[in-house]
Amino acid sequence: MSESLPAGARTASPADAARVVERVVGNLETAVRAPRETLELCVLALLAEGHLIIEDFPGVGKTVLAKSLARSLHLSFSRLQFTPDLLPTDVTGVNVFSQKTNEFEFRPGPVFTNVLLVDEINRASPKTQSALLEAMQENQVTIDGETYALELPFLVVATQNPIEYEGTYPLPEAQLDRFTARLSLGYPPLAEEARMLAEQTTDPPLLHLEAVADRDDVLGAIEAARSVYVEGSVGSYVVRLLHHTRESPRLALGASPRSGIALLRMAKARAVTRGRDYVVPEDVGAVAVPVLEHRLIVAPEARAAGVTGAEVVREALDRTPVPS
Repeated sequence: MSESLPAGARTASPADAARVVERVVGNLETAVRAPRETLELCVLALLAEGHLIIEDFPGVGKTVLAKSLARSLHLSFSRLQFTPDLLPTDVTGVNVFSQKTNEFEFRPGPVFTNVLLVDEINRASPKTQSALLEAMQENQVTIDGETYALELPFLVVATQNPIEYEGTYPLPEAQLDRFTARLSLGYPPLAEEARMLAEQTTDPPLLHLEAVADRDDVLGAIEAARSVYVEGSVGSYVVRLLHHTRESPRLALGASPRSGIALLRMAKARAVTRGRDYVVPEDVGAVAVPVLEHRLIVAPEARAAGVTGAEVVREALDRTPVPS
């Protein structure tokens, strides 16, 4: 759900927003050894007012990526290590009785930040996982009937380990649907990994990473992405893509209307980073897999045959007529 930006936040032109994204992605490349397209998708999720889930093996740079993004934009950063004994109030905050004032005082939790890294989100109980839902959807937190707004921009970067499931609580589909995109960094190429090892054992680049933009730049770029025009035929194209997934015999559950909203927002963010104030079908196709894949449930027989959600999304892109 989009919230009103702070009073006085200026709208950047598409060209200005594109320059901000270019600077940030270039800055991320100095600290994170990952494909440029992946780093760009992280920034697009921020401009689309969404959230990211990164599913990858331990030690590939997920934490460094989240920290680098916050530093590049001079945004506040918090990290939460999800464990089975973590409580919802450890995420959101709690009211504490003050003997000095004889009143309850609210102590904000780690969620009150701009970039929140939630490490191993599937290790906490469903009750604690759900503490993030209101913050992610409404940009606010409600404690004891009192609602507290979160400062914008607000981005949750959650991580999952795809090979270790013992003692975990898999995220339900309704919660996965709240994440705008799912990414994976993968292992770097041989030369890049050798360079990374040399850097990290002598002078880690993250220690010297400087901000290349600020919060006002981000808010202006977000407003620019909101203002991007979507022609009717492009909107219909997105709807047809969603319907293709719902009608696919290889899926037990297709893409929801919320996923269509996320897809359009990411396409608008991509358009503005190309210096355009309108969306073209190419923008939709470029972000469709990371936005839709994790929201689909592959039918048991198709899963046994090795079919993935990404395959079905690519099939939908191939078979859905592109508006001219």
